[in-house]
Amino acid sequence: MIPVEEIFISPEQSIFEVLQIIDRGTVQIALVVDEERRLLGTVTDGDVRRGILRGVRVEAPVSEIMNRQPRTATTDMDRETLLSIMNYLKLRQFPILDGDGKVIKLQLLDDLMHTHHRDNWVVLMAGGLGSRLGELTKDMPKPLLRVGTKPILEIILENFISSGFHKFYISVNYKAEMLQDYFGNGSRWGVTIRYIHEKKRLGTAGALSLIEEEHEKPIVVMNGDLLTKVNFGNLVDFHIDTSTKATMCVREYEFQVPYGVVQTEGHRLCALQEKPTQRFFINGGIYVIDPSILAYIPRDSYYDMTTLFDQLMQRHEQTSVFPIREYWIDIGRTDDFEKANSEFLEVFG
Repeated sequence: MIPVEEIFISPEQSIFEVLQIIDRGTVQIALVVDEERRLLGTVTDGDVRRGILRGVRVEAPVSEIMNRQPRTATTDMDRETLLSIMNYLKLRQFPILDGDGKVIKLQLLDDLMHTHHRDNWVVLMAGGLGSRLGELTKDMPKPLLRVGTKPILEIILENFISSGFHKFYISVNYKAEMLQDYFGNGSRWGVTIRYIHEKKRLGTAGALSLIEEEHEKPIVVMNGDLLTKVNFGNLVDFHIDTSTKATMCVREYEFQVPYGVVQTEGHRLCALQEKPTQRFFINGGIYVIDPSILAYIPRDSYYDMTTLFDQLMQRHEQTSVFPIREYWIDIGRTDDFEKANSEFLEVFG
């Protein structure tokens, strides 16, 4: 259990400062307190991401996004009562307060249950040709290219393992035998690895139709050419908490128009805006899906994940987005590969 003082923050601190506190710790929460340790609110990773989706900037005070009415417990509650309440309310952290509303400690569900494993299956898409990387992928599949000291796919695998995941599918096609020789059955990392064999290009979702086993828990799907520091446990928890059929990770992208923009009404000039910055959310290549929607994917046919999301929305199924605020890079071109190598030690070292 960490000293609770390490996650105390004031309501005036910026969201950026609070992110650093959350990321340094392992509990993924910060407690907003006054000078007397009285609890004013809480801030989680999910609160930050919801704030980003609303357009709140990271320079803003954390009071703009904090939960002002968090669930709390008292010091006289025993373990069984705490465990029952946390399971019923689906809480992973529970601030414990004394009679004056002062924070005594932070109770973690994992500590009560003595478990850190996540039994969700993860599908890593590693069957692409990587043709945009030219000579680099002539004799080697892109997921085996080394960034820093390790292949891209090994870095991805170990990031998932550090979040408690231990069951993996790897979808393979181009140079499949090289990937299977390197990763084997996963015993080297103490995990289970199975392979999905694409006999032809199936897009970013088609390989999911080849999964034979039935699954009950949400499935994580990730492109095998991405490097990120996303907390995958938070991602799955977000998906479950929002009760959606599918969640897409999105990345904020800024584009500055290099000219002055003119707004008109007919022949009239209404406004001028000099070199405005446009902000968008782009697809981050990481998804969580409910196993039930695997039935929507045509068997052994080319099918993209964006098509699946379009189909879900047409069926009025609930979908959601999870904004990526952490490091993220898509290694699609040679300059992306070089950039990832130059940043490796700083980000993953």
